[in-house]
Amino acid sequence: MGGEAGSAAAVGSEGRVKSLGLVFEDERKGCYSSGETVAGHVLLEAAEPVALRALRLEAHGRATAAWGPSPGAAAPAAASEVEYLNVRLSLREPPAGEGILLLQPGKHEFPFSFQLPSEPLVTSFSGKYGSIQYCVRAVLERPKVPDQSVKRELQVISHIDVNTPALLTPVLKTQEKMVGCWFFTSGPVSLSAKIERKGYCNGEAIPIYAEIENCSSRLIVPKAAIFQTQTYLASGKTKTVRHMVANVRGNHIASGGTDTWHGKTLKIPPVTPSILDCCIIRVDYSLAVYIHIPGAKKLMLELPLVIGTIPYNGFGSRNSSTASRFSMDMSWLTLTLPEQPEAPPNYADVVSEEEFSRHVPPYPQPPDCEGEACCPVFACVQQFRFQPPPLYSEVDPHPADVEETQPVSFIL
Repeated sequence: MGGEAGSAAAVGSEGRVKSLGLVFEDERKGCYSSGETVAGHVLLEAAEPVALRALRLEAHGRATAAWGPSPGAAAPAAASEVEYLNVRLSLREPPAGEGILLLQPGKHEFPFSFQLPSEPLVTSFSGKYGSIQYCVRAVLERPKVPDQSVKRELQVISHIDVNTPALLTPVLKTQEKMVGCWFFTSGPVSLSAKIERKGYCNGEAIPIYAEIENCSSRLIVPKAAIFQTQTYLASGKTKTVRHMVANVRGNHIASGGTDTWHGKTLKIPPVTPSILDCCIIRVDYSLAVYIHIPGAKKLMLELPLVIGTIPYNGFGSRNSSTASRFSMDMSWLTLTLPEQPEAPPNYADVVSEEEFSRHVPPYPQPPDCEGEACCPVFACVQQFRFQPPPLYSEVDPHPADVEETQPVSFIL
């Protein structure tokens, strides 16, 4: 950076500024949002000593809507303005008590930095009857000569997340139209259209589901288009501009025929995101599915559409499907268990007497044997194998002397 001198007496003339520029710290950054920091440098190159009163930085952002009564009118018939940003910084000024600062010849850099308001800012936009613009301007105040300035536009975007529940809701509409007039009707034409969600982003392809039935005597053509509607409000008056930004065409449908769109795609071109939070400029989108009917007014269904900035991540559908599977898998929890467990049946009650007698041990115990250990091994095995289970009892026949409590855990 070149040197500076604070004495105005050393200045024979105001000097010549060779160049004055403004660069952002990250020139690759396309857009800024609320709460972000804007930083950069003001570049000044002097060919000779330059006297200046101050070097300041200004940042402004406002929405304006205006139009005149006629193209040649001097003042607009309607005008409105809303301010969103107003920042003023001093980058260089003379020392206290002195009115002029002297910059020596050479290149000088003056860094700057400021933070955008945390309140939501409206997306930058330029239309026929108004605009929403943000800019950063460096102003060089000099004695005896007009001020010099350099201005850079600042692109601001207000993010819209299409993953919110309101924008993930499917949109469905149905309409029917009778073709003809008075007594000369040729039959109805019916149209049903659906999109899977309301929110999409630039570059996405919208799958369109539609059913068309032609009961008229005419050849019809189904079509679909994305429309942008700009609404301007100024001095209590309203202007509306409507543009078609993309369209797709279906096949001809003869009289008595039907057609079904199983996700016919319509790609969204690069457009301004929806502007829904400005009180004087609004930008809306809609998907129109319509039928061109020769000799009659077209049959049209308009499905509301929001163009967002944060793309769809697919978690909404996956979460819902996972939740449905989870509820299905856990349905066994709804089954009720009996309050009192039933006693197991007696073995003798579930087999016939013949079956029971056939399984009686064939080797009776000798009269001199008092214990079961004297019985033949085969007999013991048979006794163990076919002996009926003990009768059910809620009273423990062998209570323990000391009651022991053990923790029990259930894993569901």
